[in-house]
Amino acid sequence: MGDHAILKQDYLPAHSEPCLRDNGFHGTIAVQARQTSGETDFLIDLKSDNEFIMAVVGWTDLMADNLLIVLSNYQGKVVGFRHQIEDESELDFMLQPKFKRGLRMLGDYQYTFDLLVRTQHLENCVRIADEFPDQPFVIDHLGKPEYSSPGFDAWHSNFTELAKRQNVYCKLSGMVTETRYQDWDEEELVIDEFLPFLDSALEAFSADRLMFGSDWPVCSLAATFDEVCDIANAFIKRLSTDEQEAIMGNTAASFYHVNEP
Repeated sequence: MGDHAILKQDYLPAHSEPCLRDNGFHGTIAVQARQTSGETDFLIDLKSDNEFIMAVVGWTDLMADNLLIVLSNYQGKVVGFRHQIEDESELDFMLQPKFKRGLRMLGDYQYTFDLLVRTQHLENCVRIADEFPDQPFVIDHLGKPEYSSPGFDAWHSNFTELAKRQNVYCKLSGMVTETRYQDWDEEELVIDEFLPFLDSALEAFSADRLMFGSDWPVCSLAATFDEVCDIANAFIKRLSTDEQEAIMGNTAASFYHVNEP
């Protein structure tokens, strides 16, 4: 991703609230970035102090022996969890019996689960979605495809197969940092690189299982919050008002069981 210096600073609610307000959002969902319980607790504290943070997606070790106790303690504090499967060295990490045991426990508390994966993990995501048909999953960042013609071919089949599982949703997010973003031109990227993937996602999932995600502040490596919103708005402008509202907020609110403040 090049120089990460821009991320080596604090990004707090006071920085994000104006961005949200200026782009017509009433609130946001805070999603973990570090796989530590400390960060999950930090996000919970931020939510308690900031009304516009409507929910927290945290992290916990799904393979921990005391997982049931941990999940019970987080009830009412987080709506779901995420594991950065893309960073695991083992391709079949999520197929481990102990990890699947953890996924099964999520259902006892009606937690959602964010799948942060790449193209090579999508086939396993299909298996997991089939094994846990009552567990709500959301694929972050469209499954992080490579934005090229070969990348589309490698991604498309398993992505569309996964979309047939009605318990799986998808976030339109994380695109700008997965492509050529030095001196990028917004409209060029929408048309030439992102559009085939976005069209496929819309066709496969429909608006009621698609949700916008800013990926802020990570998106700052490549684009501002406003520019990321502009890309999404350029894509959805041809859709009905109901579809636009679904993608830009209502789907996320439904999936994460949150209400406007």
